Amino acid sequence: MPPVGDRPPEARDKGREVQAMFAAIAPRYDLLNRVLSLGVDRAWRREAAQEALALNPARVLDVATGTGDFALELKARAPGAEVVGSDFVPEMLALAREKARGRHLEVRLEEGDALNLPYPDGSFDSVTCAFGFRNFADYGQGLAEMWRVLTPAGRLVILEFPPPRRGLFGRVFRLYFQQVLPRIGALVSGNAGAYTYLPESVLAFPDPGRLAGLMHATGFRTRYRLLTFGIAAIHVGDKG
Repeated sequence: MPPVGDRPPEARDKGREVQAMFAAIAPRYDLLNRVLSLGVDRAWRREAAQEALALNPARVLDVATGTGDFALELKARAPGAEVVGSDFVPEMLALAREKARGRHLEVRLEEGDALNLPYPDGSFDSVTCAFGFRNFADYGQGLAEMWRVLTPAGRLVILEFPPPRRGLFGRVFRLYFQQVLPRIGALVSGNAGAYTYLPESVLAFPDPGRLAGLMHATGFRTRYRLLTFGIAAIHVGDKG
């Protein structure tokens, strides 16, 4: 993993904070995802995986792979593809390796910094990022790195929580995110700060149109669609 000290100061500080936070909640991370999304996150990952694998990639990189759920979904759906999961939290990767062994799936799980990926140019036919992109300290740099490691005809798929939309459902979801979710997260994980950070990171994240614009500015041909009343969104960027 490239040294954190090579980043700009603001990115370095956020990187350290995020790394420490996810290391602390790693043992309960999967349980909380299931509880807080009522299991819907599995359906979202299935839809995102279909997009990522639509062009039959030979090599796939899952950035900010966490405990490996999305990397394993990709490998299960495309057994012949080489799937690599990269993350900068060793505690998360340790859990991902346990899952891979338990499911008898061959996935390379490696430490890596999303803002300075340790792979040569044009290494992967598809790059994915599921619920990790909003944690990047520099969205533009993250997109540039994912563009760099993609082949000329490669595809990027980002699955994320956009800010709640306007309207009644958006207000209800915002209330849930700001008031209910931190309490459940603190109760289950014992880390109140992590689940205060989650709603804050979602509310500060670019809306789907702005994210599509950032991807387009990087060079991608971009489209997106909202899932489950806009709770999640899939962005697809084609390089070729």
